[in-house]
Amino acid sequence: MIERNRMQALFLPTLDGPPVEWRIEPGLTDYETALAVMDERAAAIREAGAPELVWLVEHPPLYTGGTSADPKDLLDKNRFPVFATGRGGEYTYHGPGQRVAYLMLDLKRRREDVRAFVASLEAWIIGSLARFNVKGERREDRVGVWVTRPDRPPLPDGSPAEDKIAAIGIRLRRWVSLHGIAVNVEPDLTHFSGIVPCGIAGYGVTSLVDLGLPVTMDDYDVALKSAFEEVFGATENSPEPHIEPMSSAMAVTKALIVTSERTS
Repeated sequence: MIERNRMQALFLPTLDGPPVEWRIEPGLTDYETALAVMDERAAAIREAGAPELVWLVEHPPLYTGGTSADPKDLLDKNRFPVFATGRGGEYTYHGPGQRVAYLMLDLKRRREDVRAFVASLEAWIIGSLARFNVKGERREDRVGVWVTRPDRPPLPDGSPAEDKIAAIGIRLRRWVSLHGIAVNVEPDLTHFSGIVPCGIAGYGVTSLVDLGLPVTMDDYDVALKSAFEEVFGATENSPEPHIEPMSSAMAVTKALIVTSERTS
């Protein structure tokens, strides 16, 4: 099996079609609303030829469990709302200060190759981080993007400490992708302590700001778009109206309701 590091880090369209729509959602987006929007768009891409979409959001604090999630990795089930989701992977955290990018891409228009798609997502993230002189790296035994931390004590085996800066979790439906990536720009890193992130113990998590870089979400979005176009091709800003964002008060209220329903 070819290592992801040796795969071609391009996932350009091979069939004609419009550019990928690029949509940035203001405020906080309710997770269940995001799932509904993704489902609707993925169906429209496959059934009606709608343009592909990259949708950038921030969520209120929550945990999601993928299809491989192990219940024992949910360390504090009452801390934030927990959502079961059909994406691959295990438990992850989403919250303010983390850029979540949902991708609804047509792999029939590109390549019907899931491993190459994951490698291209990693290449996209690595390219975006490079614009801030951050060296992101992939690991063959761990999906996601990692940074070495020579400023921290080495791991028990003597290898350099590593922190995860970005997670990847995808789902394919009739060769249209759902879900996507989550990159830590400036989230509250203590929120990750309620889970074993992606089921991988022994490593930390970091963010661009935690690495000492005063990067804003707007700064990162510019880098993310530029790096995306290098790997996946042209984009255009989405003409669609934005959904109604959640206020901070609404996010807190919904979190309390979901937590109460789950524990009652």
